[in-house]
Amino acid sequence: MVVGDVTTGTDVLVIGAGPAGYVAAIRAGQLDLDVTLVEKDAYGGTCLNYGCIPSKALITATDIAHEAATAEEMGIHADPAIDLAGMVEWKDGVVEQLTSGVEKLCKANQVTLLEGTARFVDDHTARVSHSGEGQGSETLEFEHAIVATGSRPIQIPNFEYADEPVLNSRQALELDSVPDSLVVVGAGYIGMELAGVFAKLGTDVTVIEMLESILPGYDDDLKRPVKKRATDLGIDFEFGYTASEWHDRDGDGIRVVAEPADQAATDGGSEQAAGERLTLDTDHVLVAVGRQPVSDTLAIEDAGVETNDRGFIETDARGRTSVDHIFAAGDVAGDPMLAHKGSAEGKVAAEVIAGEPAALDHQAIPAVVFTDPEIATVGMTETEAAEAGFETVTGTFPFRASGRALTTGDSDGFVKIVADEADGYVLGASIVGPEASELIAELGLAVELGATLEDVAATVHAHPTLSESVMEAAENALGHAIHTLNR
Repeated sequence: MVVGDVTTGTDVLVIGAGPAGYVAAIRAGQLDLDVTLVEKDAYGGTCLNYGCIPSKALITATDIAHEAATAEEMGIHADPAIDLAGMVEWKDGVVEQLTSGVEKLCKANQVTLLEGTARFVDDHTARVSHSGEGQGSETLEFEHAIVATGSRPIQIPNFEYADEPVLNSRQALELDSVPDSLVVVGAGYIGMELAGVFAKLGTDVTVIEMLESILPGYDDDLKRPVKKRATDLGIDFEFGYTASEWHDRDGDGIRVVAEPADQAATDGGSEQAAGERLTLDTDHVLVAVGRQPVSDTLAIEDAGVETNDRGFIETDARGRTSVDHIFAAGDVAGDPMLAHKGSAEGKVAAEVIAGEPAALDHQAIPAVVFTDPEIATVGMTETEAAEAGFETVTGTFPFRASGRALTTGDSDGFVKIVADEADGYVLGASIVGPEASELIAELGLAVELGATLEDVAATVHAHPTLSESVMEAAENALGHAIHTLNR
């Protein structure tokens, strides 16, 4: 211990105030535990400040502008003026409202808040270096700890985020003027969401992806409407390439250079022959190739906690690490790197520490991509169910047969339900189309409760609504859908 250092004690030390950490701290406070929450940056973490919330705010704003500008079929003729600085100011207001709310909720639940960076000294002690000059540090002794330090964007060689033309997702969300052109490196969910935002703002967008299609890990039938809509927006794709370097063009933007990946360009990519170097002139390049855990700032090895070769802290279903009284939750605890998964893990960790019999079943955790149209999945796919030994039955309902979807002018996509053929239990579902992020909740509940196709089909849904499509998909699996042909 440093001479003059203040030492305090706490039942539960939570490191990181993102969706996993602040939720864990609040739940632990509700369970009458003495809780100290340490955050080095901003309450709410990446999700509330730089990721989920600001990106969805801009997605909503640009959707409104795009829909108004393309609604001639409905008899609406408009040419919206885009004020990106004003849009960002509104987005920042939403973020401020939510982050200040997090701080108030923590205090209302008797959570002690500390601003600073925590590092482990041993498995029951951590030092917190406070932010700001002359703020010093203090030592915390804890009975239990929950590590919830989140993740950060992966950086690729020759593309430093400190260089002004090179953007990560956080920096892209802070631009106050619309770039004429943008190269996006990576066609995962972050790259595709932001590519859509800027395309709707009028930016010429080109996406470089080393694989052969967008959104790796999602089935082709889910990706197809997203790829088509992106192409309709004017987004160009270059598949089979990896970005290798960039050069300044003497005040006239930059030139991004990409080399061929192991496979040839496919899926509607460049007309250049596979094997040729690709050069793209642009104003900015957005690197969105994924995220990595923030576990290297904690001296976590001094607490005896093990990480895997990717830096993730491995946990059991109760959030315990290799050290029984130290837990991990959220992105730092591994895939899927989703805010709501982190929050669920934070609750479980707090409840286990309080002596409750909590555990997390990952089977019913939904995943959502906020592209246009949205994609949402929960539970098993048809392939996964077959691999698990189930004989499956599926039901599908297209949004083009939905009266409500047609009245919104957005009828691309479908709802698909996968069930066990023998007893009808819902095993999983996937949706691509309008409001998929909202519709998936009903199907997540079906998976969680062990509901059957009959349960879903027999639940009367309001008309006209998009949610009727869920009911019709269940009826289709049973062979008696009304508004689509049965298989």
